[in-house]
Amino acid sequence: QKCGFSELYSWQRQRKTKQEFCLHDGPPYANGDPHVGHALNKILKDITNRFYMMRGYKVHYVPGWDCHGLPIELKALSEVKGAENLSPMEIRQRAREFAERAIEKQKSAFIRWGVMADWDNCYRTFDPKYEANQLRVFYKMYDKGFIYQDYKPVFWSPSAKTALAEAELEYNEQHVSRSVYMKFPLLKSPPKLTSVIDGSSPASVLVWTTQPWTVPANQAVCYMPDSAYSVVKCTTTGEHFILAADRVESTAAILDTQFEVISTCKGVDLADGSCAHPTIPGRISPLLPANHVTMAKGTGLVHTAPAHGMEDYSVASHHQLHTDCLVDEGGFFTEAAGPELQNKNVLEEGNEAVIQMLQAAGSLLKEEKYVHSYPYDWRTKKPMIIRASKQWFVNTASVKATAQEVLKKVKVIPTSAVNRMLEMLDRRTFWCISRQRCWGVPIPVFYQKDTGECLINSETITDVIKIVEQQGTDAWWTLPIEQLLSKEAVAKAGGRDVLDYVKGQDVLDIWFDSGTSWAHVLEGAEQRADTYLEGKDQLGGWFQSSLLTSVAARKKAPYKTLVVHGFTLGEKGEKMSKSIGNVVDPDVVVNGGEDHTKDPPYGADVLRWWVAESNVFTEVLIGPVVLNAARDDINKLRNTLRFMLGNTAGFNPETDSIPASEMYIVDQYMLHLLQDYGSKVTEAYKEYDYSKVVRLLQAFCSRNLSNFYFSIIKDRLYCEEEKDPKRRSCQTVLAEALDIVVRSFAPILPHLAEEVFQYLPYKKEGVFRTGWINASSAWKKPGIEEAIEGACAMRDSFLGSISGKNALEHEVVIVIEPGLLFELMEALQAEETSSVSQLNEIMMASQTTLLSELPKETPADANIIEGTFLINLEGGDICEESSYKVIALPIAKAKCPRCRRYTSTSSSTPCPRCLKVLAGKGST
Repeated sequence: QKCGFSELYSWQRQRKTKQEFCLHDGPPYANGDPHVGHALNKILKDITNRFYMMRGYKVHYVPGWDCHGLPIELKALSEVKGAENLSPMEIRQRAREFAERAIEKQKSAFIRWGVMADWDNCYRTFDPKYEANQLRVFYKMYDKGFIYQDYKPVFWSPSAKTALAEAELEYNEQHVSRSVYMKFPLLKSPPKLTSVIDGSSPASVLVWTTQPWTVPANQAVCYMPDSAYSVVKCTTTGEHFILAADRVESTAAILDTQFEVISTCKGVDLADGSCAHPTIPGRISPLLPANHVTMAKGTGLVHTAPAHGMEDYSVASHHQLHTDCLVDEGGFFTEAAGPELQNKNVLEEGNEAVIQMLQAAGSLLKEEKYVHSYPYDWRTKKPMIIRASKQWFVNTASVKATAQEVLKKVKVIPTSAVNRMLEMLDRRTFWCISRQRCWGVPIPVFYQKDTGECLINSETITDVIKIVEQQGTDAWWTLPIEQLLSKEAVAKAGGRDVLDYVKGQDVLDIWFDSGTSWAHVLEGAEQRADTYLEGKDQLGGWFQSSLLTSVAARKKAPYKTLVVHGFTLGEKGEKMSKSIGNVVDPDVVVNGGEDHTKDPPYGADVLRWWVAESNVFTEVLIGPVVLNAARDDINKLRNTLRFMLGNTAGFNPETDSIPASEMYIVDQYMLHLLQDYGSKVTEAYKEYDYSKVVRLLQAFCSRNLSNFYFSIIKDRLYCEEEKDPKRRSCQTVLAEALDIVVRSFAPILPHLAEEVFQYLPYKKEGVFRTGWINASSAWKKPGIEEAIEGACAMRDSFLGSISGKNALEHEVVIVIEPGLLFELMEALQAEETSSVSQLNEIMMASQTTLLSELPKETPADANIIEGTFLINLEGGDICEESSYKVIALPIAKAKCPRCRRYTSTSSSTPCPRCLKVLAGKGST
């Protein structure tokens, strides 16, 4: 409350700044509880937004939800008895209520994770204005010829009774099909083979398929024109068969027989031949050339059923074959398939019936199980079929060249992802956007009752959009056609009466819903986001549908940068599943489970740290070990912060700071390191490399602060007079370090950052309202590094030589031959011997002596450590390697009871320095 944490988004939107940063939120699906995938995605976005906001940008980020579609419809209906009897409006109402409940659950989790947004103004794909904008894009694409209606094979889900797009499929690698080898008796021998096939013994073409149920729809057998084919004689039956030359041996082995090759020819020589259909008397299947035929498996001759295959359909279009479909929406054979097959499920008893028919006709040569990759419905988890039907399509073939050119100008992180998206675009010839359901945005077309001709023009669409904008798409189901379709629009189309038309029943694919979000959410004339940031599955999903709709409607990408992250897995790299028991619930991570000893409440910042420290561009692992490590990391960071907070008590940077030029050299060195740290962290944030930010932060805090700086300045902090410039010098550095370190992790750990700032007596505003890291370029002093790092090299030699003993019980003698290194050390200690010099502070001894040659009185048994240090100044222009000697000697003086250094004449009397400080305080 104190720092206005929840009002931050609206505060920064009101700032007067020309710099804007827009991260467009890909809408999560409103059909379940929040999970760690959501956490990974939302927290990455929030880290990004907070970084840009702190750098002075006005951030535009509107969270959204994808609310339509089959998965929500199915889940909503699973809660209802007798769902099959519900009207479309009852289904829509239940689906909407289900989505709204899911949105509220997800929203409260996102807020708890610290995600910054205006949570009262999100977008939902069922909002009337959103739907109206979507229909505007639809019509723009239709008007430009990118959307069309056609009858052709599409991926069809019998379990959901609707067409699906490729992005809605998942592949089962272990699917088992009943494959068959069958023969199509030759009716008319190809003219070029007449001399070989003389009719003395029966001849057939050999065909293999994994989908026997499609055989009744067969219209042709295809061959590869350039490949070699053989006419063989079966040694078992004496029959002649035609098959690919490369497949003779393998096919004979499968059929448990031997083939004698009579003749070999080119595929083109099979032209003008024809066969008898294996199960339908009187039907002829011509032999036709096709480039999709492969020799990898089967017989090199492909059974062609235009209603059930994309390539088959192309062959049919080219040769004017029938494309009738004998399978209904539920995956059952229709009446047209004949009484033996009618009402049988094509993937079950229908498949069996066709195999029996092949057997009865003497056409079946072999049936065997075949394990292969097969498409399944991503939501019902049931097998798909390919089925010809009348659908609406986006002609991606005519958009993709421009889309690929546009995509090449987009910055993609990681860069490897762009090639995957380009390949996916390349493979996509059309996108089926119609669905045979009712929970969605209707395709706004009307059909002439008698002819089936569709009606859509600028008048009809304007009227529909106006109604949708006010009432939402429910109006398509609730209003009579006279209120949706005007007489003027009908007259313009050459029709007579509005009542001669009916409303279309299809809804738009949800990828079209979310893919047009740019048209509703993005602001300004350009309507282009700086960044889209989603998981790698969106390369074929939202990234692609957004690109295709935007390029088709206005010839540009809706984004400048794409950031692609991996998926979440269990900490051993395995998929999360309830059966394994490795599902991590983000709510339990943040708030704890029922048993806090087993599932402790880690808080939101641990969840955020896990996101930031992970290499999100690969798979992201999470589990108890990972979370405990994250908590430990944050505790170490808290200890570092606590030290700095405690030691800046009573310090006011405005009045007590020491100018850099008057500081101890080691303090100036720390400012130099801080400046370098600030610029490296900023660059890592710009590249979305948050794990690098964490690595830099941890290295700086442990190596430069805790292990080095804090250990050497304790004497100055605790034992010098409170306002002594020497003490104020390191307090100035601590105040700067605290400010820079806290700002550097604030986007990642916002709660901890604000907590620190609330404990700073001299900070009146929160960390997020006071900008980004402000490290002065004047702090950069490369030459200082050589002095401090040279001294540290000698300190390491000294500490190594006394291994584990108390450094304060020793004095250290440093011997350096005259030269650069000696001069640098003289800058840290002007006098020969000192217990209060800058050099002695770094050495952490009670006294340091700096000499240019070994003293004559050096004990014979003294442990002399020798070393060298390479000085590199002016970017390499000045290079000098100097050797040095370090001697550690037991100190002769007594331990000061105040500072505990061995610098006193007696163990009961403070040392001279401490006496002076105590005198200044008016006591002894």
